[in-house]
Amino acid sequence: MKLGIMQPYFLPYIGYWQLLNAVDKYVIYDDVNYIKGGWINRNRILNNGKVQYINVQMFGASSFKHINEIGVNCSRTLVEKSKKTLYAAYHKSSYFEIVYPIICKILECDKVNLAEYLEFSIKIICEYLCINTELYVSSQIKKNEVLSGEDKVIDICKHMGADTYYNAIGGKKLYHFDKFMKNGIKLCFLDTDEIRYQQQIEGFEANLSIVDVMMHNSVEEIRQMLSRYTLVEND
Repeated sequence: MKLGIMQPYFLPYIGYWQLLNAVDKYVIYDDVNYIKGGWINRNRILNNGKVQYINVQMFGASSFKHINEIGVNCSRTLVEKSKKTLYAAYHKSSYFEIVYPIICKILECDKVNLAEYLEFSIKIICEYLCINTELYVSSQIKKNEVLSGEDKVIDICKHMGADTYYNAIGGKKLYHFDKFMKNGIKLCFLDTDEIRYQQQIEGFEANLSIVDVMMHNSVEEIRQMLSRYTLVEND
């Protein structure tokens, strides 16, 4: 059984969905510390040819708290502002009429816990992209809470019955093939290939939010993109 584990991010780039789609089971890692300045509560879109951030406004955000200990500001004013930003950015895109209501459903989510809010968004987009991977939440999995880092990931793999663990290529410095192998687990890193599509600019801006991909491509086209990666299986 192939397993993936990763923090929940806000409308993340295509590589996140490649990993999620490539495994049999996927653990949303909600009981690890929030990373300030990372991608947990924000992402990038194109608006009028320029990169712009969209954000989840939070309560009590701190790098000393777990993701599932942080609140979401569900203010109607903030939600409408985000919806207007997305409308302005993408109302002329090919799949706006289909995708905009989906993103609005996410933005209008009334979950006041950040981890639950992001879990909801992941499920909504998985449904749209026909990703059928089984989703689990880390805080609901029985595991050794004393462990951390690589040891904690290996422990989760064992509890989930995984014989193969997939991680994004960015974790190559954190995880070690020999240590996983000693625990009876095959370690693979997923490295996203260069993916380009027609945007509303000359040239191309890579690694934007999945929103940008969805606004410009059909589900069938995105499904093809989900398979465009290289698996690194050894040093």
